[in-house]
Amino acid sequence: MKISYHGHSVVQIISNGKTILIDPFINGNQLTDLKLEDVRPDVIILSHGHNDHVGDTLELAKKNNALVVANHEISTYLGWQGVHTHGMHIGGAHQFEFGKVKLTQAFHGSSFTTENKELIYCGMPAGILFMNEGKTIYHAGDTGLFSDMKLIGERHPIDVAFLPIGDNFTMGPEDAAYAATLLKAKTVVPIHFNTFPPIKQDPFKFTQLLEDQNGKVLQPGESIEI
Repeated sequence: MKISYHGHSVVQIISNGKTILIDPFINGNQLTDLKLEDVRPDVIILSHGHNDHVGDTLELAKKNNALVVANHEISTYLGWQGVHTHGMHIGGAHQFEFGKVKLTQAFHGSSFTTENKELIYCGMPAGILFMNEGKTIYHAGDTGLFSDMKLIGERHPIDVAFLPIGDNFTMGPEDAAYAATLLKAKTVVPIHFNTFPPIKQDPFKFTQLLEDQNGKVLQPGESIEI
């Protein structure tokens, strides 16, 4: 399984020949190495409805006939626009042919802002557990620290955890480091930092806070294999 990071909260997983893209914010993401015309996902998984996470989902899904997995509200909204979707909700899991997906709780907002300055309700935000090839990936989405992260780690031993560290909108480095102690993931990768001025952080300082010294800073385009 090959896992790569592409700036902000964009994570790509290649597993058994399928490309799974999480929160594909490409246009407007100055930190990403991706070019929209070169991205060909088979599956898109969304953590919540904010524009910097839904990103280019509509265009990518239509162009590549990709399945979009998200909560019921986002799935319904995108389905109305001709996208093939699979709706889920927090606590629910589903075994797809490309792997198993389970949504966890996250503490954040979730709405999509239109060009007409309208806010579209997008249900509850979520974290994402992706399980395949005997491995488990946890993408926390946008969230604050919560104690049930310990339960997530106990119920689903995690190989790689992607945790937001930007502060202001999500956990900051100190809370994210404590989250890592609860999750007990083998490897912890920081996300959701440096994209905008309010979330400027030094990811290497974050990894120094980790008790188990199991942090891995990935530059946009870098990958790990597990």
